[in-house]
Amino acid sequence: MTQTAPITQDVMIIPRKLPEGPINLVGLTRDRMREMLIAHGTPEKQAKMRVNQIWQWIYQWGVRDFHAMTNLAKAYRADLAEKFVIEIPEIVSRQVSADGTRKYLVRIKGGHEVEVVYIPETDRGTLCISSQVGCTLTCSFCHTGTQRLVRNLTAAEIIGQVMLARDDLDEWPRPGEGADAHPRLLSNIVLMGMGEPLYNFENVRDAMKIAMDGEGISLSRRRITLSTSGVVPEIARTAEEIGCLLAVSFHATTDEVRDRLVPINKKWNIETLLTALRDYPRLSNSERITFEYVMLKDVNDSEADARRLVKLIAGIPAKINLIPFNEWPGAPHQRSDWDRIERFADILYKAGYASPIRTPRGEDIMAACGQLKSDTERVRKSRAQIAADAGL
Repeated sequence: MTQTAPITQDVMIIPRKLPEGPINLVGLTRDRMREMLIAHGTPEKQAKMRVNQIWQWIYQWGVRDFHAMTNLAKAYRADLAEKFVIEIPEIVSRQVSADGTRKYLVRIKGGHEVEVVYIPETDRGTLCISSQVGCTLTCSFCHTGTQRLVRNLTAAEIIGQVMLARDDLDEWPRPGEGADAHPRLLSNIVLMGMGEPLYNFENVRDAMKIAMDGEGISLSRRRITLSTSGVVPEIARTAEEIGCLLAVSFHATTDEVRDRLVPINKKWNIETLLTALRDYPRLSNSERITFEYVMLKDVNDSEADARRLVKLIAGIPAKINLIPFNEWPGAPHQRSDWDRIERFADILYKAGYASPIRTPRGEDIMAACGQLKSDTERVRKSRAQIAADAGL
């Protein structure tokens, strides 16, 4: 009998006991910030106005010092500084690829680390952010999947990744300066870094609501893409409560193969997943769903697979991103031959689907899709060890 990887690691999420001391305003929704201000002395009649003012300083101007918030009274600024902080994660290291991709190793509370990647292109700048330290899933082609889940990121730690990237890119506008002084370089967010976003739904939702708020970072929901391995119960909720674009890590056209590549498939199989995806564009008013498909040599890259994929997604507004496998030390798979990838793409294209072949970015700094793994948790395993962990 063929051994298969577990659906997910046996993990029980225990609510974190937050340290005592000043409250971090980053990551709070507007309603929650209002509650915190009132609870710490702001008159209720003034609270909405104060939230608007503080919100703009934090998320529109990137200000972290209460004393610099000049439209607030000096005494009120001093009071805020005693009771609150404006904190984001710390950049531990920054690597720049030959192609301009930037990879940040970011330290969060507790000393844990996650990786964040900025990918510049001619018409956009995309930030790939993480939602968990490690991952609950054990997808056999993903380097992050070899790192066990440590914990969920808070909303502050998620939106903080966007803020630290804007710091590094020097793109916060400044009062009195023209729009061209600090052009927007970060135009898109993809939740495709470390972790499964839908296993950390509330924190991801709150962080993305902050990113979309028109009086702050102000990214359109169509500029945000959430990628899931297929946590079916949360898909409709994502449409209703976030409304961003959706990508799904699909990677196989039969349950037998997907069970091995994306073990969560044993809980919610292809048919169940596709049923949920058919409703998503209608619920979220999104244009189409992106199917991510990593090309693995002699595993999922045959012409028969391409034809099955066309039949499976029939009726779903979709595009298919074909991802040449990005190898990492000890990876149990190999990248498909280029001519086979092109034949696969041609079948999809002739069936009427956009099927771009993703150009690997940042491979020289291990920043490409599926390669993220924090240095503090990185363990060099042999190919045989990783294959055994993944049940291959």
